[in-house]
Parts: sequence; structure tokens; C-alpha cells
Amino acid sequence: MNDIKCPHCGKLIHIDEVLKHDLEKTILKEESEKQKLELEKAKLEAERLAAKKFEQEKLKAQELAAKEIKLLEMQMLKEQKEAKEREEKAKEEGQKEASEKSRLEKLEFEKKIADMQKAMEEAQRKGKQGSQQLQGEVLELDLEEKLKTAFPNDEFVPIPKGVEGADIWQKIKFQGQVVGSIIWETKRTKEWRPIWLPKLKDDAAKVNASEAIIVSQVLPEGSSSFDRKDGIWITTYEHAVSIARMVSFLIKSVAKVKSGTTQTDEEWTKIRDYMLSDSFKHRMQAHFDGVKSLRDMLETEKRTSQLRWVRQQKQIDKLDTNTVNFYAELKDIVHNLPELEEIETPMLNSGADNDSETLL
Repeated sequence: MNDIKCPHCGKLIHIDEVLKHDLEKTILKEESEKQKLELEKAKLEAERLAAKKFEQEKLKAQELAAKEIKLLEMQMLKEQKEAKEREEKAKEEGQKEASEKSRLEKLEFEKKIADMQKAMEEAQRKGKQGSQQLQGEVLELDLEEKLKTAFPNDEFVPIPKGVEGADIWQKIKFQGQVVGSIIWETKRTKEWRPIWLPKLKDDAAKVNASEAIIVSQVLPEGSSSFDRKDGIWITTYEHAVSIARMVSFLIKSVAKVKSGTTQTDEEWTKIRDYMLSDSFKHRMQAHFDGVKSLRDMLETEKRTSQLRWVRQQKQIDKLDTNTVNFYAELKDIVHNLPELEEIETPMLNSGADNDSETLL
């Protein structure tokens, strides 16, 4: 009675083994979902802490700049007051010597005012620069976190001393071995600067990196989502992980071909040249454009669904109101009408919540 017959092979299977197998599958599935939720929770927490740190540091920089400017303003007012008093005193004395002294002091005061004005401008510049640096650090930390999530098998090591421009050093691993590396630099400025390219190229040479990538809010003229100039990959933050996958595939492909015994140097050089050619770049551009088109379509569908949900919610609320009014009118006519819990908490509300979850 504890055995059942397999409908496929006809073999007798013990019921306990079937139950054990099903239970193991259920437990594995639950553990997988639990790990996925914990990973997502940890990612959200990291993003929240990075954003919180950025806001705190930004506020601190602004407060320091404001205090410095306030002190300079107070000093200026004090100097103005003292100069005015000296000038009035000189006029009262009416002496030529005092007048000449006052004139010289006035010139001295004007120079001090000019110097303090320059100092104020410098303080404001430092405050703004500090804020930009904090924004760049947040961008760098967020990008590194995304890269670690996308490439869990790669190594991310600190930038060596003497490499000033680079921010992230990613070592590509294939079959347990390091086969190359990518050096990253993040930029958060309002305009593109060509000088970035040779600087990052020098940094890449110092650490013998296979490829170098600049992630910038603003790309060079004529570039839309990514490009390659002077041996350096250029992309936006939005496409950084996609470019990383492409470049990582390039490095692994070259390493795989070079490790083979049948391929010649000329063959793997041709493969690398193709993946760095304009033809390959255009294919990747078409891929990014297609992804953007699909993302735009998805956002449009989401907005349409939300509008439809709002209209349905209004209809449900209207039906709820009509039901309550109907019950109240009956209550006025039949005073001993039974109390209905649904009137205080209409059942339609729970239905509306379910519908909203489905539509969203």
C-alpha cells in the first residue's frame, strides 16, 4: 500500500520517496526565493545608505561654505565701519595730513574689500566643487555596486598609488583565472573634455589594463549612448553595465582564442579588430536603440494601465457611495433593519485593492 506504480516505466516507487522528492523541491524553491529577496533588500539598503551619505556630506559642505562667507561678510562690514569713522574724523580735523592719510587708508580699504570679494568667490567655488566631488563619489560607489552584482565572479581591487584619474579596477576572470582587466573612470560634469582620454589611457598603461571605460553624463559630440575614441570606451551611466558585458566578452573571447593550439596570432587579432570596428559598434548601437524603444513602450503601457485603474477606482467608489446611501434610506424607513458590517467597511474596497495590484 506504500508503493505506487510509475505511469511511464511501470516501476514501483515508494510513496515516502515521492514525498521526500517533492519536499526537497519545495524547500529548494523557497530558499532560492528567500536568497533573491535578501539580495534585493541588501541592494536597496546599500543604495539608500549611499544616497543618505551623499545628502549629509553635501549639506555639510554647503554649511561650511555658508559659514566662511558669513565671516567674510562680517569682516567687510567691520572694515567699512572703521573706514567710515576714520574718514569722518579726518574731515573734522580738516588737516591736509589727515586727509592724505585718510585717502591712503581708503585705498587700503578698497584693496581689502577686493581681496575679501575674491576670497568669497573662492569659498563659493570650493563649496560648489566639494558638492560636485561628493556627487562623483556617489556615482562611483553606485556604479561599482552594480558591476559587482552583474559580475559576481570578477575581482574589484583598489586603484594603485600613482593612478590618479581612475576610480574602479575590475579584473575579468574566466574559468577561475584572471584573463584581463577593465579600468573605469566616472565623470559628472556639464561638458565633455577630450583631455580625459589620454589621461585614462596613461592610467590603463600603468596597471596594464586590457580596456578602459569612461562613464560620463555628457558624451562627445556625435555620440549617443556609447562610442570608442583613441582606444577608450565612452558611455553613459545608463548603458555602463551593458558596455561592461560587451567588453568582458571581448576580453574572454581573445583569451580563449589565444589559449587554443589551432589559432594563430593573426586569427585572434582579426577577432579583436572586428569587435573594435565601426561595424560592431553600429550593431551594438542598434541593440541599445532597440532596448530604449522597448523601455519607452513599457513606460507608456504602465501609464495607460494607471489611468485605467484610476477610472475604475472612481467607478467603484461611486458604487460604494450609492450602496451606503441606499442602506441609509432603508434605515430611515425600517428602523430595526439589521446592522451590516459591510457598510462600514465595504467589501468592494478589498476588491478594488486586488484590482489595483493586478493592474499595477
